[in-house]
Amino acid sequence: MTPSPTGRRLRIGVGGMAIESSQFCPHRSTYDDFRITREHALLDRYTWTRPDGDLAELVEWVPLVHAVAVPGGPVERATYDRIKDELTARIRESGPLDGLVYDIHGAMSVVALADAEADLTDAVRAATGPDTLISAAMDLHGNVSRRFAERLDLLTAHRLAPHEDAWETRERAARKLVGRLVSGKGRPHRAWVQVPVLLPGEKTSTRLEPAKSLYGRLASVEALDGVVDAALWVGYAWADEERCRAAVVVTADDPELAVAETESLARAYWDARRDFVFVGPTGDADSCIARAVASPARPFLISDSGDNPTAGGAGDLGYMLGRLLANEELASGRVTALHPGITDPKAVAVCFDAGVGAEVTLRVGGHFSAGTGPHAEPYRLTGTVTALEGAAGPASGGPRGNPAYEGGGRTAAVTRGGVTVVLTERRKPFHTRADFGALDPLGYDLVVVKIGYLEPELHAMAADWLLALTPGGVDQDLLRLGHHKVLRPLYPFDDEGFEEPDLTPVVL
Repeated sequence: MTPSPTGRRLRIGVGGMAIESSQFCPHRSTYDDFRITREHALLDRYTWTRPDGDLAELVEWVPLVHAVAVPGGPVERATYDRIKDELTARIRESGPLDGLVYDIHGAMSVVALADAEADLTDAVRAATGPDTLISAAMDLHGNVSRRFAERLDLLTAHRLAPHEDAWETRERAARKLVGRLVSGKGRPHRAWVQVPVLLPGEKTSTRLEPAKSLYGRLASVEALDGVVDAALWVGYAWADEERCRAAVVVTADDPELAVAETESLARAYWDARRDFVFVGPTGDADSCIARAVASPARPFLISDSGDNPTAGGAGDLGYMLGRLLANEELASGRVTALHPGITDPKAVAVCFDAGVGAEVTLRVGGHFSAGTGPHAEPYRLTGTVTALEGAAGPASGGPRGNPAYEGGGRTAAVTRGGVTVVLTERRKPFHTRADFGALDPLGYDLVVVKIGYLEPELHAMAADWLLALTPGGVDQDLLRLGHHKVLRPLYPFDDEGFEEPDLTPVVL
């Protein structure tokens, strides 16, 4: 790239706040749930900020603050205000910024706020002033309201689900911003439109059609002369707000081209709304367990999708554990299953006090969810403590992973019959082989994980798999959750008699 028009290095800030929050989850996200990164540690998250990188001579990267948490329930207002206040204070203290790389998710819910990202972005824009170009990197499961999009100059999102391109998306947002500033072209036009469709992520995987082709179009749109970026969001299905729906934004120097491409993408998404299917074969918990037990495929993976902590579920339900032990083949030990990881710090403490080899009787689950329904009642488990791991534990985060997912505190494995359940002190996903610690998932007939679609390592591990449509804060059956604040009509809540929507984009 050529030097900036000013002849000096560009000053570009880096910061943001990222969490995916289910409003149907009883968990509340607090400050302790966030991993807060500042100073050089913040710049170390990325590859494109390195002092020996190709942008180093052009850009002085200014670390602000970044906060990221494992998806969960809505963020407590005091926590949100504390992080927002630090981010905006650091922006003001940093001096004039040419640009800001805004690293967010897009599906944050905050107690008593209707559009948290718009509120945060209003404050960020007030802190930067009108002349700073803001480039947002987002998850495709985020929500894009007009109020939010109007405050941004560039915005892009992942193009793969599972999000194997998450770090590539952040880099794209940064490089597009640098390119804009170096060219001196200023703010591009953004053509924005929402599409009245709201689907769960497990129906919009880019491994399958129609999402594969829809997202596959984005690179070719971006390659058009005059287009800066093209992005498509499926929205976040487990919040109940007016902004919750799909959205398309094409960013371009030619506003007519931006409008035409945005409307074309939005129309294609609307026309394909009934073609989206779950990423794998589905069933209720008992039918999935029975089919897995009977199958010769080993290991056979089952997703406990309704309690998936990486979509915003509480991760504390013992419902699937109860269904596993209700199966005679598993209860007797003729078939084995590994079921990580139910969040239950009290049960973990009992196991550590008892030690490996001890028999314990526990009430497993319901740490956050007790009292929210029959599926949330704790499960009475008597079994043997078979493994204990300390707080350091394995981590799946780091510079190329999500650092919010590191750790999980102490874990305890308890076995009854053929079922081994992993209990965790903190909410923790199990996405990689390293997440299982000393336990080898390949040594079990079944592996039943609190997840939706399988992340790459789990997908490669599975000889076969099923998506169990279980209850919880991220229930895949949206119609039984009780949305009442989303804008109607909205597919799939409304279908028959649904008039063709107005998909005319607005130029921002």
